[in-house]
Amino acid sequence: MATFTFELVSPERILFSGEAVSVIVPSVEGEMTVLAGHAPVVAVLKPGIVLVQTDSSNGKEFFVSGGLAEVNATSVTILAEQARFLEDVDNAVLDQEILTAETRHAGSHDEAEKKRLHDQLVQLREFKGVFEQRKAA
Repeated sequence: MATFTFELVSPERILFSGEAVSVIVPSVEGEMTVLAGHAPVVAVLKPGIVLVQTDSSNGKEFFVSGGLAEVNATSVTILAEQARFLEDVDNAVLDQEILTAETRHAGSHDEAEKKRLHDQLVQLREFKGVFEQRKAA
């Protein structure tokens, strides 16, 4: 299987750096699966799960609250606003993300920023619902 270099970077640390077979990215325009040789693209991320397939039987899952993904034929780099291993995410973490976005939204006086934060709140609340269903299954 063809591989490519993948890095997931948050403001605090590098969560993943290595070879990947595929990466599923939660972009605001829809989920995007990246394979080796992908056409170049820059995508804005929405809150969701990044799934990294490292070989035919191993994968890793991460929660991202937003950010950017830069894709080219040989690499993918995600610069996340916030990111954590999915096993470190629970309802309390998601509630804190929502509260932070609500507080920033209430304090913003810039219309474009208010719109962006409103969209992020909708996406976070939607993700929380999906996350709760996934944990219950």
